[in-house]
Amino acid sequence: MRTQADRPAVTVVGLGSMGSALAGALVDRGHPTTVWNRSPGRAEALAARGARVAGSVAEAVAASPLTLVCVLDHQAVHAVLDPVAGKLAGRQLVNFTSGAPEQAHEAAAWAAGHGIGYLDGAIMTTPPGVGSPETMFLYSGERAVFDAHRATLEALGDPLHLGADPGLASLYDAALLGLMWSTLTGWLHGTALVGAERTAAADGAAPTAATAFTPVAARWLTAVTGFMNTYAPQVDAGRYPGDDATVDVQIAAVGHLLHAAAARGVDTALPELLKGLMERTAAAGHGSDSYASVIEALRRPAA
Repeated sequence: MRTQADRPAVTVVGLGSMGSALAGALVDRGHPTTVWNRSPGRAEALAARGARVAGSVAEAVAASPLTLVCVLDHQAVHAVLDPVAGKLAGRQLVNFTSGAPEQAHEAAAWAAGHGIGYLDGAIMTTPPGVGSPETMFLYSGERAVFDAHRATLEALGDPLHLGADPGLASLYDAALLGLMWSTLTGWLHGTALVGAERTAAADGAAPTAATAFTPVAARWLTAVTGFMNTYAPQVDAGRYPGDDATVDVQIAAVGHLLHAAAARGVDTALPELLKGLMERTAAAGHGSDSYASVIEALRRPAA
């Protein structure tokens, strides 16, 4: 491991796929990196790259001013760190373990009670994306802890501090995953719809619907991003001027999608869900408002 004098030491606790990726990115960028895992065999590859393998979790957290923990769940966080809370006192902890905002609040309170600086973190990538400056890492909690270690956190990806509320990183993580799943499912539904219109090519090969549809879909998403930026101030203001395309117009349009899918034997559950949300929005008096008013239906779930 080629370390640099200006690179602070870091400890990584938990060496699953993501924890190993975190430690590897720190090693690659010259940080003296101490690692610990309940199963020592997981540390061998990192040791070969230059990481220092601690013999105990107490030794690991004592080796660095900053500890990153990435384990299975919050129960595992406490199982590993509760016995060494005294060793962590006066140091800083970043918890990358996935969980709910309420668990982040609990962990932050635990840390404060033991004199530990605390950040909750969310990693918006899979392990191969760790270390890329394009990858978002979300943090919430003590701003002073974030500022003190920002240069170190930049070794992992682009660090974004969301606010002092320690639950924000977990909340954004859940919301962004929902956006990802919704977008990918919409793309897959569109691909299935386009693919259902296959006709045999002259040589007998079927058209490649996904690779043909995807560049057009990706270009469309640029326009969708524009809609999001237009609608965001409307959502914050609670006013939805229908000067582009109203909810009533969208209800008519989604009917075409339903018909096209049903006629081609493609599942209609997704467009039916969307149509139902739009109809509830219109019934609440927003038929002549912009599509952003659908948030009112989302905020008031159907009985």
